[in-house]
Amino acid sequence: MISVQGFPVLTLNNIKASSLNVVERSRDWIDQAEGDLEHAKNDIRTGFYDWACFSSQQSAEKAVKAVFQKMGAEAWGHSVYDLLQALRERVEVEEELLDHALELDKAYIPTRYPNAHPSSSPRRRYTKREAERLVAYAESILRFCKDILSRF
Repeated sequence: MISVQGFPVLTLNNIKASSLNVVERSRDWIDQAEGDLEHAKNDIRTGFYDWACFSSQQSAEKAVKAVFQKMGAEAWGHSVYDLLQALRERVEVEEELLDHALELDKAYIPTRYPNAHPSSSPRRRYTKREAERLVAYAESILRFCKDILSRF
């Protein structure tokens, strides 16, 4: 069994969805990923760059989890990079997407907690350019995941 950040990632290779009675909810996961991305774009417009970065990470994470759902598997953990690495068992994932995922992962905790920085609050630590870049990275991962889902 694969684990991501210490949590098991269930894939079709190691468990059958029917044995868990997993309800397939990939559409819900993609819908939420799209909503998180829209939230990120709105946060850029209103100057909440920290939240735009966090929402971008959330969008990418949920998009990848939608693919696992469609494959009949449940994925646990919050690292977009680790989730994409686990997905590589089933589909080709380009290195560029993995690079995007690594950068998105860096927005998971520090965007929300002041003690993740040596001084000031997260809202003072993120820039518009950085937020725009992470939104673009999340968009690329969302497109990738939607493309995979369209093949089912």
